[in-house]
Amino acid sequence: MICVDMAKWGQTLADLRLASVREPHRRTRERFQALYLIASGQFNATTCAAHIGRRDDTVLGWVHRYNAGGPDALTYRRTGGRAPFFNRRRSSGSPRSSSGRGRPSTACPATAGP
Repeated sequence: MICVDMAKWGQTLADLRLASVREPHRRTRERFQALYLIASGQFNATTCAAHIGRRDDTVLGWVHRYNAGGPDALTYRRTGGRAPFFNRRRSSGSPRSSSGRGRPSTACPATAGP
């Protein structure tokens, strides 16, 4: 049976519970929640995976990564793929929104009327 080695990293069950609530990214929170459920004895890794809708080897991988690398090993990091279509962190300082005008004119300035 696999277990979560909290003592190796100086953590308690309460630390795992807090991380499952306070981590900024939802994927990191999910990983700590799974570790909390396993460490508290409520589930083993297989039943925990079924409970949260993940594959067995995914949850087992989280436990192994935590045991080998500690809490930092479970932090979500974007590793590739396409960039999100809409980036919320991008400022909305586009020329159209700051100038108050609509679409820029495509007419030639020499032929456009006054």
